[in-house]
Amino acid sequence: MDFEYVLRVLVWTGVGSVLLFVLLYVDSLFTKYKDFEEVKAGNMAVTSRMMMKLLAQGYILSVSISTSNVLLEAIVVSIISFLVLLVLESIVRVGLRVWAKLDLDLGTQQGKLGYGLFGGMLHVVGALIITACL
Repeated sequence: MDFEYVLRVLVWTGVGSVLLFVLLYVDSLFTKYKDFEEVKAGNMAVTSRMMMKLLAQGYILSVSISTSNVLLEAIVVSIISFLVLLVLESIVRVGLRVWAKLDLDLGTQQGKLGYGLFGGMLHVVGALIITACL
């Protein structure tokens, strides 16, 4: 392991961490409640959902990094994957609201852990499907 390799790991990790934070923030803009405020208030449903979203995005980023030779390519693939995941999750949430009368956002905001886990699992499953295509 040489210095260039260590430097590459540090740069890719730093950029990946910033990207994960930005993606989490952008995703929080699409919920009907304030994610970070709910986490600070101790809402375990929101916290669980947010952690599963972080896991899903981290997994997508890890696969995009491992399949890319260029940092910019990995970032672009991660952003596109995030957008696909956001659309996919939105479609499923609307479908659940219409078909099963299940409002994941409302239940999660109310602190119902099952709703938060369900919503978070949509991200994880979506990430597994998306990364299978990378």
